[in-house]
Parts: sequence; C-alpha cells; structure tokens
Amino acid sequence: MKTTFTPFVIATLAAGLAGCAGTPATTTPHLDQYFGQAVNQARAQQTLNPDASRNADPVAGIDGKAGQAVVDRYYEGMKQEPAPATVINIGGGLGGS
Repeated sequence: MKTTFTPFVIATLAAGLAGCAGTPATTTPHLDQYFGQAVNQARAQQTLNPDASRNADPVAGIDGKAGQAVVDRYYEGMKQEPAPATVINIGGGLGGS
C-alpha cells in the first residue's frame, strides 16, 4: 500500500507545481489596464467648471457677519421644541351618535 501511495503523492505535487509555474504577475491584464478610468470619467463629467480654482474673483453675496448670523439663527431654531401638531376635524364628531 505504501508503494502506491508515495508515487501518487509525488505525481500530485508535481502536477500542482507545474500548474503554478509560468503564471504572469497578474491574471487580469486587460482589466487592470483600465482600472479607475470609470471613476475618473464620472468625476470629470460631474465637474461644472474644471478651472474654478484659478478664478481669483471674490464671491458675490452676503458678508461674513450676516452669513454667520443666518447660521446661528438656524442652529438656535433646531434647539427649540417643535410646535404641537394641530388637528382640524372637518365633517363630524369623533364619538358616537
């Protein structure tokens, strides 16, 4: 039994090592060649003005103090309790006859 088992193990190991020999570094060269291009293309298509960082003109609108007051008022409003819901009953009573 031992004589048939050893050649079988050696043949299996040899076949396994032969299968690993000569494989390229990557198994998906065509996919790796274009890796990330879909994301870059989607980002480019969603950019309204690619040269916006080169524009040195100041932004027109409200000044910093007024903007800060708006933000502060917004946050203060979020801290208050919401008003209770008002139910308007149209068309009849809630109870029986």
